[in-house]
Amino acid sequence: GTPRCSAWRPPGPPGRLLPTQWPPGSSVSCGSYQPPLDLGELPPAAARSHLSARTSKWDNIKDPKINEATQEPVNCTNYTAYVECFPAPNITCKDYGGNETHFTGNEVGFLKPIPCRNVNGYSYKVAVALSLFLGWLGADRFYLGYPALGLLKFCTVGFCGIGSLIDFILISMQIVGPSDGSSYIIDYYGTRLTRLSITNETFRKTQLYP
Repeated sequence: GTPRCSAWRPPGPPGRLLPTQWPPGSSVSCGSYQPPLDLGELPPAAARSHLSARTSKWDNIKDPKINEATQEPVNCTNYTAYVECFPAPNITCKDYGGNETHFTGNEVGFLKPIPCRNVNGYSYKVAVALSLFLGWLGADRFYLGYPALGLLKFCTVGFCGIGSLIDFILISMQIVGPSDGSSYIIDYYGTRLTRLSITNETFRKTQLYP
């Protein structure tokens, strides 16, 4: 059918979104088209949830602004930051009250939440350097907030070198991190370790065999 727009609602009280036809020449980026959902049939909280989940397929999402000190998106709070999203040009959206808004591609339509990490001043590069050159003195463990292990390594010369080697591998692979549970400061567009896990709630795609 004809593409419709129901992914934006101007500020105001929650209301029912009435989809309107896209004008000629309109386009969609960052995803594929999905049939519109009548959010008026859902409770307000559920409607906002569906709205938030669907808007990512109707807009241009800008790169987040990065804090130079933390190398995380600006205003990162509770592992979440927000980036500005701009609806594609030549899209007209209508709210429940019949008010129409035409987008040219330069207006902020909404803020999209993105994940970010909690950092507390511990640099990955510094930790690796200390482990490589001063690990036998326990400097890496002192830096990361493990004074007991650092003192033990200092008294045993890095467990005769074996402990220093093991710590260097563990720190380099980001298995051992700061004692406060925070993440290392690593360049936002640099190499980061992402751990993947599977639980009973993980979606498993059916395997197709020839």
